[in-house]
Amino acid sequence: MFKKVMVANRGAVASRVIRCLRQLGCRSVAVYSAADQGAPYLDEADERFLIGPPDARASYLNQEALIEVVRRSGADALHPGYGFLAENAAFALRVMGEGCFFIGPQPKWLETMGHKTQARELMRQHGMPMSPGSGVLHEDDANPGRIVAEARRIGFPVLIKPAGGGGGIGMIAASNEEELTKAMARSRALAARTFSIQDVYLEKLLLHPRHVELQVLGDSYGTVRHLYERDCSVQRRNQKVIEEAPAPAVPRPEIEFVATEVVRILNEIGYDNIGTVEMLRGADGTFSFLEMNTRLQVEHAVTEAITGIDLVAAQIKAAAGAPLRDILPERIPFEGHAIEARVYAEDPKRFLPSPGPLERFRPPRIDGVRIETGFAEGMAVTPHYDPLIAKVIARSADRAGALRLLAEALGAFEIRGVRTNIPFLLSTLAHPSFVAGAVHTGLAAAVLAR
Repeated sequence: MFKKVMVANRGAVASRVIRCLRQLGCRSVAVYSAADQGAPYLDEADERFLIGPPDARASYLNQEALIEVVRRSGADALHPGYGFLAENAAFALRVMGEGCFFIGPQPKWLETMGHKTQARELMRQHGMPMSPGSGVLHEDDANPGRIVAEARRIGFPVLIKPAGGGGGIGMIAASNEEELTKAMARSRALAARTFSIQDVYLEKLLLHPRHVELQVLGDSYGTVRHLYERDCSVQRRNQKVIEEAPAPAVPRPEIEFVATEVVRILNEIGYDNIGTVEMLRGADGTFSFLEMNTRLQVEHAVTEAITGIDLVAAQIKAAAGAPLRDILPERIPFEGHAIEARVYAEDPKRFLPSPGPLERFRPPRIDGVRIETGFAEGMAVTPHYDPLIAKVIARSADRAGALRLLAEALGAFEIRGVRTNIPFLLSTLAHPSFVAGAVHTGLAAAVLAR
């Protein structure tokens, strides 16, 4: 096991990993920007280092500053958390070049799966079902005729997606050729600003599909297992806001079939740490590959709630060289139902960030409800980072019980000083389609239209 682990992240993400390190008997090293001085996670760490000003590009994305902390702290491993540099292959290689373990899959998987068209091609070669799509449209490809021809071949509507990013950033739909030209320019601009590369690709836009993802874990001895699925269909701006496990109203044989195929493929290619395979399920019940995230997910807690397995600890143990047979039980438990809601500082209708001071911040304390947050009363939600304030995870014996618990917890939250999306979340939980388990990626629009 590692002796000292640097956590290259902030807020609730860093806090979650630091707590786990303490339980494993590892010392922890935290990093922080000037905007995060006084954040609760810093008090939880054994050591802490200032890495730069508030701007993420000068701090949490500053590889030079982070590598300098690796050297100064003497950490023998680095956990990237999720977000920032968690899926950056070049950064992982630099960390490893310092004689420090990178807690995640091999850099080759960060590189391959991080480039969405490469990931699609690899998975297609191994038999993964795919929705129609194009190859990569490079930033120096200014031929509008080729782009239009690709869209016609796929069939409108299409979705333009950055090839080197995720998180819903730069994903823009186009229903005809006129929209395609404008959407392509917007998508490339967002991709360049966020991911430093304008490469994009086209994908057939499925109308109101379900977004179902499979949690997987591999070791360095050629074994991969899955820990069931999560439904992440409730989204706004192509970003998840409510996730649950297991997926409601999906026949178990369908899930078991696709899970078996995913594990088969990942075993064939030799995947070796934590990951999430994201799929779209069409109205006809067929699954198609969307992408693979080579990191811990924000929504990992709902899987932990139904399996009783600490995914952060499992990931760290696998990275330290433990085989899966020593990390996971022979039969992974599957009990109850869990639903997670992400509480953001944002306008509840337009979903625009609402930064400001948390004049009052009192998360509820309710049995069966887990709160993950990086904030405390008096702190400010700054415009420099994602405005996620807290994750609220409710677990019960069945879905109806989890839904009631989650609604109770959200209603009991006391937050003043910023606007939040709690009204939207409560409206979603009460929507007849959500209550019935008939969730899909267009549900947010239906909720707002009521």
